[in-house]
Amino acid sequence: MGSPISGLIAELFLQHFEEIHLKHILDAKKITYYTRYVDDILIIYESAKINAQDIDTYINSIHSKLKLKITHEEQRSIHFLDFTITRNQNKLEIDIYRKPTATDTTINVLSNHPIEHRMAAYTYYIDRMHALPLDKSKKRKEWQTIQRIGKNNNVLTQLLKKTQQTDAAKNQTSN
Repeated sequence: MGSPISGLIAELFLQHFEEIHLKHILDAKKITYYTRYVDDILIIYESAKINAQDIDTYINSIHSKLKLKITHEEQRSIHFLDFTITRNQNKLEIDIYRKPTATDTTINVLSNHPIEHRMAAYTYYIDRMHALPLDKSKKRKEWQTIQRIGKNNNVLTQLLKKTQQTDAAKNQTSN
C-alpha cells in the first residue's frame, strides 16, 4: 500500500504462495476449482475430501501475515467479485451482484469529460449483461438497473439504448 510497486510485489508473493503451498492440494484433487483475482479467491471443494475449516487452518498456518477470511455460501449462493454464483442441482447459475454499499454513481453525462469516458461504465455494464449466460428475466432486471443508474447520472435513455444496440450487434458478430 502506498508505493506504485506494491501491487506487483503482492502479486509475485501470491503466485509464489500458490505454487509452493496450494499446488499439491490442487494436484491431489481436494480442491475442485481455484481462482483468484488480486486478493479475492474462489475455492470450490469436494466436501467428502476436505472441509472449509481444514482449508482455513492450513492456509492461515503458512504465513503469520497472511490471513484467509472465509465467506461461506448462504442459501446455496455466494458472492464473488461482481457475481452471485448459485448452486442448483448439478449446475452453477450466475447473476450480477452489486454490494449493498454501491452508490451507482458514474461520471455525470453533463460533465466536461470526453463522451467515451462518460459512457465507459455503461458500455461495461451492457457488455457484461450480454456476455453472461443470464435468463431473460435477469437480463430485463439488469437493463432496468442500468437505466436507473443512467437516469441518476443524467444519461438519456436513447443514448443507453444506442449503446445497448451497438453492443448487442458486436456480440452477435463475435459469436
